[in-house]
Amino acid sequence: MKILVIGHLGQLGKDMMRAASSAEHAVSGVDFPDIDITKPASVQNAVAAHAPDVIVNCAAFTAVDKCETESARAFAANAEGVGNIGLAATKHGATVVHLSTDYVFDGTKKSPYVETDSPNPQSVYGKSKLAGEQRLMETCSRSFILRIAWLYGTRGNNFLKTIRGIALKRVGTPEQLKVVNDRIGTPTYTMHVCRQILSMIDTDLYGLYHCTNEGWCSWFDFARAIVRAYRIPAVVAPCTTAEFPRPAPRPANSVLENERLKKAGINIMPPWEQGLEEYVLEEKLQEGNRLL
Repeated sequence: MKILVIGHLGQLGKDMMRAASSAEHAVSGVDFPDIDITKPASVQNAVAAHAPDVIVNCAAFTAVDKCETESARAFAANAEGVGNIGLAATKHGATVVHLSTDYVFDGTKKSPYVETDSPNPQSVYGKSKLAGEQRLMETCSRSFILRIAWLYGTRGNNFLKTIRGIALKRVGTPEQLKVVNDRIGTPTYTMHVCRQILSMIDTDLYGLYHCTNEGWCSWFDFARAIVRAYRIPAVVAPCTTAEFPRPAPRPANSVLENERLKKAGINIMPPWEQGLEEYVLEEKLQEGNRLL
């Protein structure tokens, strides 16, 4: 297939390019400033130039706290921009895969969220991403919307790299690494999301899906797993979200159940612990290649 990755320079976009190429698809990428998804003409021109069978949209305004003060920018990229992609895809006969977020939920549910649960975003970011889902549904019938959460990959900045960096600086000091223990979710490895996408794009099973690794943990649990995986002798201590206030509210429960993937018999997302293992191995391979 001819696949166009919009936002191919981002964390997920880079791995989507690599995964699609490894699967022997004809993949190309475009990113800002060569495309501005907030401008309909820019999107139409890019899609016309690449003539893809499938568009994977990895572009978004993901600075969650900045969204609170830059709401116009958030909605322009995360809502109207997605609608522009949907319109261009429909015009040129392409399928769209769009990535959404756990932030569409308020986080108060006591069990994992499924696709049929009613969204109730509490942040501007969550509201803009929900609006983007709705705009895509309105503009492109051949679309997959995948809600992801707690994403990390080897080619971008993320929680895993931050925790590892701080932990290394704490080695040999009495200072503890405090991480919130009252927010739960599922750490999700970018390459697993990419493989799930590639397994779906030649089907007509369009619609809304949750797409995270299996299982769940708290941020504190994940931080401890990271420190163990890298054998860093640092002390990780639990704390509360209230101890580290942020401008945008975060959902306390971000656990997404891949119910629709499972009902369709197409769920290939492994446990989050396996994702961490594969991430560490991928980093070692990358480092080895750099030394060659």
